[in-house]
Amino acid sequence: MKKKILITGGTGFIGYHLAKKCVRMGWEVTSFSKKKPKSIRTLKKVNYLFGDLTKKKDLKVLKKKFDYIVNAAGVVDHSSNPKVYKAHYLGCKNLANFFLKKEIKLFLQVGSCVEYGPQKSPQKEDYKPKIKDLKSMYSKGKLAASKYLMELYDKYRFPVIIFRLYLNYGPNQDFNRFLPVIIDGCVRGKKFPCSSGIQYRSFTFVDDLVRAMVIALKKTHLSGNVFNIGNNKPVKIKRIVQYIKRYVKKGTPLYGKIKFRKDEIKHLYPNISKAKLLLNWQPKVSFSKGLSRTINYYKSNIKY
Repeated sequence: MKKKILITGGTGFIGYHLAKKCVRMGWEVTSFSKKKPKSIRTLKKVNYLFGDLTKKKDLKVLKKKFDYIVNAAGVVDHSSNPKVYKAHYLGCKNLANFFLKKEIKLFLQVGSCVEYGPQKSPQKEDYKPKIKDLKSMYSKGKLAASKYLMELYDKYRFPVIIFRLYLNYGPNQDFNRFLPVIIDGCVRGKKFPCSSGIQYRSFTFVDDLVRAMVIALKKTHLSGNVFNIGNNKPVKIKRIVQYIKRYVKKGTPLYGKIKFRKDEIKHLYPNISKAKLLLNWQPKVSFSKGLSRTINYYKSNIKY
């Protein structure tokens, strides 16, 4: 019997890649999102439903029985806009409550490393961050959602696993994200602004992320756990920009033109020993290989 999965945010970067993998595995895939997918993110065998997770009435279209729920909905926005908090916290709360009394095998929450706030790297899952210590509405909303889900697990044994993701990248990512911006600037041979590049960041190729998600979905006995999913070998931002420039042989980065956010952490990367131990997972795709595949995708698929 086919496994049935619901992916909220199924038209986004992560949701699209997970949906594509699940279709290949022969699963029945349903996507729930606010907007229709872009043509390059449309999959023939996916059932697309539309609505807003913050509106309970919109969830009524989810009439099927699902084995797995993956909540990858929401946008990355580090502003002080209260709508960002609402999208991540209330959206997750409504979704979890909708499936609380239904028979599901697992609810996988796509959380974020921003939930740790200013904790020193390498960050570990046993650190207990507080919402009041976080700055952006995005980080507050993500952490509030995680805390609510863990309350449901403690009280009702709601089958949930939380992933705290670091930076992800790969083909078909939105153009407003860091790597596509740099790649686009270089391919076009433009001058483009960037920070001084002294930060160190953890980058995980999207195929490695999807592999971790599929592993977790099959390990329902690990409900109640939080896992860091990222690369424990951070890379200096300036080195990445230089690599892309050399690979493309064009582009002029203007270092220092973009200022750091007040709450920006200079070194951000995870401790992934828990994921290694319980999920038998760690990144396989080297950063140079993943970056080359990503650059080649944009060069081949985008008209310049």
